[in-house]
Order: sequence, then C-alpha cells, then structure tokens
Amino acid sequence: MAHWILTPRSSSLQCRAFISIAFTPVLLTVLSGAPLCAQTSCAQTSLPDAPSSALISQQGQQSGSQQEPSSQSDLGTNTKPQINSAPQSGSGTVAVPDQAPSQQDKQDDSKGKQTKRMVWVIPNFGAVSANTQLPPMSTHEKFVLAARDSVLDYSSYTWAAILAGQAMLLNSYPELGHGAAGYGRYYWRTFTDGVSGTFFTEAIVPSIAHEDPRYYTMGQGGFFRRSGYAISRAFVTKTDSGRTRFSFSEVVGNGLEAGLSNAYYPPEERGLRQTATNWGTQMESAVLNHIFQEFWPDIRRKVFRQK
Repeated sequence: MAHWILTPRSSSLQCRAFISIAFTPVLLTVLSGAPLCAQTSCAQTSLPDAPSSALISQQGQQSGSQQEPSSQSDLGTNTKPQINSAPQSGSGTVAVPDQAPSQQDKQDDSKGKQTKRMVWVIPNFGAVSANTQLPPMSTHEKFVLAARDSVLDYSSYTWAAILAGQAMLLNSYPELGHGAAGYGRYYWRTFTDGVSGTFFTEAIVPSIAHEDPRYYTMGQGGFFRRSGYAISRAFVTKTDSGRTRFSFSEVVGNGLEAGLSNAYYPPEERGLRQTATNWGTQMESAVLNHIFQEFWPDIRRKVFRQK
C-alpha cells in the first residue's frame, strides 16, 4: 500500500499530528441522523378531507334540496368514510415510508463508497468500496497500481518536496548539507523512499506471495470495530484466491524498503537498529493510511456533504 503519510525516514511526530487533524471530524460525525417520520405527511393529507366534507354540507344547504334524515345520516356516513379515508390516504402515504427505505438503501450504499483520491489530492487508487468483490489482480495490474500510486501521480512529487523541506529545516541529516544542493539530496532520497516502498508493498511482494494489495473497506459497524479492522489490514491481507492470511506484502515489503534505504543514506544513518526503526515507522504509516481510507467515505459524506 502506498504510504503517503510518512516515509521511512520521517519523524513519528507527524503521525500524532495527522491523527489529531484527520480524525477530529470523524469523531464528531460518527453518529448518523434518525430517519424522518411519515406522520407529518399523514397530517397534511388529512387536512384537505375536513374542508371537503364541510364544503359538501354547505353546498347541500345552499341548494335548498330537501333531504330526509336518512339522507343526512347517509351524508354522515359519507363523511365518516372521508374521515376514515385519512387512514386510507395515510395508507396511501405508506408509499412515503416505502420510498424512504429505498432512499435509505441508497444512502447505505454510499456509506462505504471510495473515491480515486482522498481530500482531492491524496491518491486512493487501491481502495475498494464496501460490499464489493473484485477479481484477482494480475502481476501486470499490480505493477500498474504501484506506478499510479508513485511515479505516475503528481502528489508523490509534491509530498516528497514537503517532507524533504521539513527534514532539511529540522537538520535531520547534517551530512546532506543545506541550501539548494542540500535540498536536492534530501529530495531524491525522500522520493526514492516513497517509490521503493510502494513497489515493494503493492507490486513486487504481492506478485511473489500472490496477495491482493488493495484495501477492502469495511464500511459498517462502530468506530472501534472499524478502526480495529483497518489496523489489522497492515498485518492481515487477502490472497489472490480469496483467502485471508498474514500480510507478507506490508510486513516484508516495508522491511525490504527499510533495508534498501541503507544503500543511499549516510553511513551514520545505517545499521540494523536504524533499519528496524525505519521499518516500524513505515508500518505505523501503513496503519494510519488504512484508518484514513476506512473513514474517508464518512468524512466525505458527512463533513464535506458529498454523496
């Protein structure tokens, strides 16, 4: 999975900042609204019946026609069905509740609807909408997905530029220097981290292990249940045959990326301990990415009011 939140060499403080920014609106909008009651429509339909019966009685009095008590009683019985017709019209308005579930069904279908991008910028090509079953991906399709999430998408370049600038301002690697030349050294290393991590976790390891690199949205249940599901997807994945097992794509793929970064970072930033730290940071990035993917449909629908 493309880790757009962090790169292996990024500071873990960004994780906590991202949580506070991304999930504040989610926590405020978890509860859904109650369905509308159809009694209002019933009351509205019953109002025309009373004036209509009064109008009939006024016309009968103005016509001066002689009506026997039996006919008046007939008129009374005629008004009673009209009064009772309110439940009939109410039963007619049962069509409103009949329509309401259909609209609710449409809303339910849109709850787990994913888009190609999150917040209109972040690539989300590997997210699958809730209640959606897709055929297994071929090796070619997995490499195409990795390319779309990295070298073929403009956000990879802009995000690498932001992280590189931040790392240089914090003087994360003094060996890389400062100025335009130093920023260039920061930039190409940060960009290489993102591209290699994406290809390892979305194309290379998934092709070898026959795993599906896409994220399948749960879309239903409570906040903690869905959060737990999203976190588990960093360690459990779906295979090409449809089974569920340990995710070699994320765990091993991020380890390979962390090990590869030793080849182009300064000697002071290499070694087993630094590699383990980088792997943990990348796994943390994968977890946060999955959580944001899981709740992005809710944020888009409730916060940004998009269907």
